[in-house]
Amino acid sequence: MPEMHFAIEWPDGERENCYSPSYIIEEHLAVGESYATDDFLERVTAALQTASERVRARYGFACSSALDQLGALEAKVGSLSTEHRAGRVKVLAFEKHAPRDARANQGKPGETT
Repeated sequence: MPEMHFAIEWPDGERENCYSPSYIIEEHLAVGESYATDDFLERVTAALQTASERVRARYGFACSSALDQLGALEAKVGSLSTEHRAGRVKVLAFEKHAPRDARANQGKPGETT
């Protein structure tokens, strides 16, 4: 499955590179936009849960990486001060990656990418 990373900046100034096992994050967030912290968490929860279910549909199990990422984002929101929690999360960039199985074939003799 295609996967991607999305870079964000928290209201406290910390930057984080996050993981999604699907490009679906683009349906919930936009580069250059900023979201109220609770809105951001709702959007990313919907995206990562949907992505995990897509993995389940294809492979028969949930995506633990997506669920771990969601847990880390929830923990970060929970650790923000009241002042910072009232702030906004900015989406800085998306970095798309080919499906893992396609990347595994890169560079092998006789195979095309």
